[in-house]
Amino acid sequence: MRKFWIIAILILLWNLAGDVAYLVQASADPGEIARQDPVQAQAFREMPGWAWTAYAVAVASGTIGSVMLLSRRGWAWMLFALSFVAVVIQFGWSFLGFDMLGAKGLTSAIFPLLIAGIALASTIYARRKRADGTLR
Repeated sequence: MRKFWIIAILILLWNLAGDVAYLVQASADPGEIARQDPVQAQAFREMPGWAWTAYAVAVASGTIGSVMLLSRRGWAWMLFALSFVAVVIQFGWSFLGFDMLGAKGLTSAIFPLLIAGIALASTIYARRKRADGTLR
């Protein structure tokens, strides 16, 4: 059971970091971003409202899912699944709508793939913990 608590806390910390990233990016000064990374600034300027909404849903549902995981609620996996779908939608725009790969190259996909992988792994982990009775 100790392993469960460690993993659940790490998942929560990861999701809290995502919340912070969202808040920083959503409230960032476009001029400051442009000085540091002009391509990222352009992507943020062009990002449609539905993609920003997907980003917000991804981080919020991931964090709530983490709290539900720590509360040992069986439906935590559904919130992680929602987060995963929202991550795919958000990054779908970044790579298909904005063409981040064309603008920044293959390395621009590394962190988004990590984020999607952790969202999927969180979903699978919570689902398994529900199946083994850890979550009720």
